[in-house]
Amino acid sequence: MLQSVLQKALAGASATGTTVKVLGEAGVIRPHSPVALARAAKVLKDWGTGPAGGFTAAALLDPRRTALVDELGSLTFAEMHRRSNALARAFAELGVGEGDSVALMCRNHRGFVDASIATAKLGADILYLNTAFAGPQLVEVLERERPVLVVHDDEFSEMLAKAHVGTSVLAWTDPGSSPDDPTLESLIAGQGGGDLPAPGRHGRIVILTSGTTGTPKGAPRSEAGIDAAVSLLSRMPLRYGWRTHIAAPLFHTWGFAHLALSMLLGSTVVLRRRFDPETCLRVTQDERCDSLVVIPVMLQRIMALPEQTLTAYDLSRVRVVASSGSALPGDLALNWMDHFGDNLYNIYGSTEVAYASIATPQDLREAPTAAGKPPHATIVKILDPDGRELPPGETGRIFVGNGLLFEGYTGGGHKEVVDGLMSTGDVGRFDEDGRLHVEGRDDEMIVSGGENVFPKEVEDCLMRHEAVAEVAAVGVDDPDFGKRLRAFVVVSREVPDAELKDWVKDNLARFKVPRDIVFLDELPRNATGKVLKRDLDTD
Repeated sequence: MLQSVLQKALAGASATGTTVKVLGEAGVIRPHSPVALARAAKVLKDWGTGPAGGFTAAALLDPRRTALVDELGSLTFAEMHRRSNALARAFAELGVGEGDSVALMCRNHRGFVDASIATAKLGADILYLNTAFAGPQLVEVLERERPVLVVHDDEFSEMLAKAHVGTSVLAWTDPGSSPDDPTLESLIAGQGGGDLPAPGRHGRIVILTSGTTGTPKGAPRSEAGIDAAVSLLSRMPLRYGWRTHIAAPLFHTWGFAHLALSMLLGSTVVLRRRFDPETCLRVTQDERCDSLVVIPVMLQRIMALPEQTLTAYDLSRVRVVASSGSALPGDLALNWMDHFGDNLYNIYGSTEVAYASIATPQDLREAPTAAGKPPHATIVKILDPDGRELPPGETGRIFVGNGLLFEGYTGGGHKEVVDGLMSTGDVGRFDEDGRLHVEGRDDEMIVSGGENVFPKEVEDCLMRHEAVAEVAAVGVDDPDFGKRLRAFVVVSREVPDAELKDWVKDNLARFKVPRDIVFLDELPRNATGKVLKRDLDTD
């Protein structure tokens, strides 16, 4: 019976035994009238499982449930459905049609979600722009992608003017401002909110790579369907109807993943435009959130708060803290769980392969820097340079196979594929317990005096020193050894570089000790928290 209902409600998704079990435990399989289920099934068939179909189906099944809370207040699923219908009509009048591209450069607020759903309802592609883009990056990306419309917050107007954007709409304006461009709210107010006919194609989501080594690339992704949700839920116990504070940027793969999950889980998504560590704790507590979605640097900034600040907030209601985007450095996982309980889940993946592995609290207790184990319907293999699989304990390139692999970059090019498995660009190994350990980027390993050195191992070691707050290690040229390590550190108190070198020497092989240690006030990072190693002084 459950499988029959699931198949009707999810319009033909692969309702395997695992799918039914996972979705049943998550509370997705729940009683609805046959009429409501039939209507939702038709919506998903006509509109797809992306933002257009997903939010429309949610509005049919739970119209009065609160879907979103931001600084402007709350919206139900029914209100979001009507708003996005009106906005889609307005976008169409501005020239957006099937197959076109609409770019969004917005922080976390309702305008991001409204514009995403409206664009999808027109069968157009959605291009998410990084809010931390520098001017030249933004110009290059927009020239390559050529969107017909750009939706952006007012704070980015000056930067976008340099990109010669044709038609633009403001998603967020500060109180008292008098913008020249139309706003989302004015467009919504000027149109009817009645239902629209389904487009002939389903729009794609184009998420940009982090750009840590050059201009960000567009990685388009078609609708992943129910399998993407089952993959995450198989190792991360999110539940139907939870209140979820998405602190991670929505334009990032990880933030968007949880926005997409909210369509299936009926989640109330709590958003704030900017991240502040103490505000994050306060919002999570005051909005009675059951889960918190972050990137690792956010956890670092929260744990850097004074102890009296950390103990002032009650996060006992929070059952899942979902982290992704980069590795958890040092003992960050243990420090978090010692303060807030065993609720931390760390997800390893990439824009191109989506989710590769998930570390549960038990994994992180036993191996704090582990990337965990592959979730449902995901294959991860460690391959040598010739494409042969390596046994546990041996380091090689990480390749992933699942139903979520991207289709190739919008500007051309693709990730390496071997026997249907796609490269993540990282190197790692499996331990004897089947956990994946990511040791760094495959292009970051250096050979120093004939020995292979991965900067991440040294970074993790230095992070365990009580005076080190942040660290990044890179390889630099050396006339005697070919390459040597240089470490850039941010410290909480003054500490001699010799003490830090001795710390590494006491914990790792001698050839892994950095020859140079450079003290900085902060590390250069992008909006998703990844360190921009290209901006460090390696001369």
